Amino acid sequence: MTIPIHPEPTSAAVPVRDVQHYMRPGLLQLSSLPPLSLYVHLPWCLKKCPYCDFNSHEFRDGVGDPGQVPEQRYIDALMADLEAALPLIWGRTVHSIFIGGGTPSLFSPAAIDRLIGDIRARLLLAPDCEITLEANPGTFEKDRFRAFRTAGVTRLSVGVQSFNDQHLKALGRVHDRSQALAAVEEAAQAFDTYNLDIMYALPGQTPQELEQDMLTALAFKPPHISIYHLTIEPNTYFAKFPPAIPEDDQAYAMLDRITEMTGQAGMARYEISAYALPGHACFHNTNYWQFGDYLGIGAGAHSKLSFAHRVVRQVRFRDPARYMDNALAGRAMAQDEDVRRAELPFEYMLNALRLRDGFALQDFMDRTGLPVTAISKGLEAAERKGLIERSLTHVRPTERGFDFLSDLQELFLAD
Repeated sequence: MTIPIHPEPTSAAVPVRDVQHYMRPGLLQLSSLPPLSLYVHLPWCLKKCPYCDFNSHEFRDGVGDPGQVPEQRYIDALMADLEAALPLIWGRTVHSIFIGGGTPSLFSPAAIDRLIGDIRARLLLAPDCEITLEANPGTFEKDRFRAFRTAGVTRLSVGVQSFNDQHLKALGRVHDRSQALAAVEEAAQAFDTYNLDIMYALPGQTPQELEQDMLTALAFKPPHISIYHLTIEPNTYFAKFPPAIPEDDQAYAMLDRITEMTGQAGMARYEISAYALPGHACFHNTNYWQFGDYLGIGAGAHSKLSFAHRVVRQVRFRDPARYMDNALAGRAMAQDEDVRRAELPFEYMLNALRLRDGFALQDFMDRTGLPVTAISKGLEAAERKGLIERSLTHVRPTERGFDFLSDLQELFLAD
């Protein structure tokens, strides 16, 4: 999973601030800091997919000719970016690293080895730190995934999307069914844990075709599958030329079938779009949903960082060339602002309610610095509507709440 990227501001870089700026008195009282993750954005891909609204750039839109990703300069920029951010996270342990994109597997194993080594030299990583790399079958070649494992990657996330050639073509993917099968087979051999990305409600997709995709995926006995409903996002090719996709009722039926099939395979739906065998949930994504902290470096990357009296969100420059120039000059940040106190309840609930097990009320207080009364009105309304169930200590979405998650989350919007 990668964090969606907002449009880049037109203004110059924000002023460089020392750590005292973030430690100044404020309205919140955070008694402790949540777990910290690192997100690294590698923005290039072979071809921009027509549904993609992430900050990804085809080679010809970036630097150099096709095939000439500026690996070393970009990693230099990432390390300059990271070093500038170190005072904000000094002394904190990093529990997971997610290398997303774009298509990070376009970078050579040697470049990924350097990247992970340079990160280890600058940050305190937990002994069991989860290090995930996104990979696409279109960049797959024999033994490449094993080389990423040797470089220090512990978990691969393979963007299969479908095993049906017709649907892969409709999605604008650069790989075909045979490449997808070969990539998953190698991922299964090279990694103890890995993830498959599968999309549903595709243009022209029938329930039978969706079921066949799932049967093919589950035949590999994957430890983790992430499921994504194809949505038409603004400012994409599909937004300008929308394809015919299944109606909502059919899409809901497809998701029900996915949940049924994964359950029969021993996988639990621990998050709205994620299914895993016991012990294989993705820590990095779970940390997002539990309102943990993450430092994001790279073009367009987002950060969410907690301090004693505030929660801060930051965004790096979006354009890769502009990002490299600014990061190497010590000013990678395009936005840096406190999350307003009134927005924190919704931000927390937008994330936590995606989890099947919900959240502990104490965690809400610890991670927002707010009292439970800040969400009591929303909780009462959600309970009346049958969208949550709660005890004195915990809140979790019901089956109905999971089915109508957007309606549940909206109950916590600021007035």
